[in-house]
Amino acid sequence: MCIASSAQFNQGLSFAEVTECTSGGCDGGEASDTWDYIQYNGIVTDACYPYYIPTCPPAQQPCLNFVNTPNCWTNNTCVNSATWSTYSVSSVYGLDSVSDAMTDMATNGPFEACFDVYDDFLTYKHGVYVHQSGSYLGGHCVKIMGWGVEGGLPYWLVNNSWTTYWGDHGQFKILRGQDECGIEDDMVAGTPVWPPH
Repeated sequence: MCIASSAQFNQGLSFAEVTECTSGGCDGGEASDTWDYIQYNGIVTDACYPYYIPTCPPAQQPCLNFVNTPNCWTNNTCVNSATWSTYSVSSVYGLDSVSDAMTDMATNGPFEACFDVYDDFLTYKHGVYVHQSGSYLGGHCVKIMGWGVEGGLPYWLVNNSWTTYWGDHGQFKILRGQDECGIEDDMVAGTPVWPPH
């Protein structure tokens, strides 16, 4: 939205709304459900509908203390008394290659990707993650925000949703260009609608 609006819009969008109002909630879900929700319903700002699900303290990371998903708000009333204004996308599309993903990010900003999580990912702290050991734990979707090279390894820079206590202040780097843990199999982006309706 910030890019589409030429920096007129610079607020965060509601993590709570997509967690509580799309399928799966705190138990997981599907990337397509979240994108469909944003395309057809729109999403409000974080200031309007803030995230308030409690997180685990640093000593309990990685946080495996799952809670029941709160009910989706249906009264269209912001906690900050602002007008309930939604922001949406006009289209949702898959990114079919690493080069397409990099071009799209440079033009439109971050995108979403889903990948396979293994035991060794839970203890990630720094560097470029490459799966080495451990059992498969399930799928997980994240926001890819950038790319680079570290120690000769190309990587994606990724925001995780496991608090800023996990990993490298809530972020991680994962090998780019080799479909590490399937992260390049399921890359999804959307075209923001600006100005909003």
